[in-house]
Amino acid sequence: MSDQIIDLPDWFQTPPGQYLLAWERTQLDRAVADIFGFHALQLGLPGLDCLAANRMPHRWLADCEPLAGADMPPVGRRAVCLVTDFAALPFPAASLDLVVLPHTLELNADPHATLREVERVLVPEGRVVICGLNPVSLWGFRQRRARLLQRAGWGELFLPEATDFIGYWRMRDWLRLLSFEVEVGHFGCYKPALSKEHWLRRFDWMDRMGPRWWPILGAVYFLVAVKRVRGMTLLGPAWKSVPALAAAPVSVANSHSAGRVGRLTD
Repeated sequence: MSDQIIDLPDWFQTPPGQYLLAWERTQLDRAVADIFGFHALQLGLPGLDCLAANRMPHRWLADCEPLAGADMPPVGRRAVCLVTDFAALPFPAASLDLVVLPHTLELNADPHATLREVERVLVPEGRVVICGLNPVSLWGFRQRRARLLQRAGWGELFLPEATDFIGYWRMRDWLRLLSFEVEVGHFGCYKPALSKEHWLRRFDWMDRMGPRWWPILGAVYFLVAVKRVRGMTLLGPAWKSVPALAAAPVSVANSHSAGRVGRLTD
């Protein structure tokens, strides 16, 4: 049996990994460019700049392991790299406007705790962006088949063994339980699980037909969810103030009514 690629960042250097990253970059740039605020955070996968198209003044990249200087990616001019536990982020509650999770949950030992921590640090109406591998896909089928073959002592995995698939609908349920509302949800990368670049190019037509004919069978899914807070009332801009009392109409007695009152009091 040949050597396996265990680490997901290493797998992203392969032809199928580059194909998947290209699709995710397009989705991330399109989504984060329209999310405004002051503070944005990317959790994990330092090789992919998820905040490149975002214009928030404060952007951070957090990882659970320290990065060497040569490996530290340029996530914006004002980015700061942090080493932290994803289940205990060093940010106050309701302090971040955007959190991006590029395959973070499926690589995490406790994805529930990480998602709860993301909910804690997000402001009301803040956004979370999630990329995940779809188990209900040609790639997921090949991964499950390879695991069965490995039990017989041969074969190799197509995806890194460290990944723990979290299905699209399961992820939506987790978000709903934490009072998130999904704004965007779709799939991509419909080509078969092939390792060679020239074979992948032969199936370009599947990316054109997939969203129409088999939309939920893409190898990867993409989600954007907003944090909703029940009972919260959003205040309008300060310039939409209530009219001053001096401008409000006031009842004034006319001479006819004044004379009538005078006769009644005589």
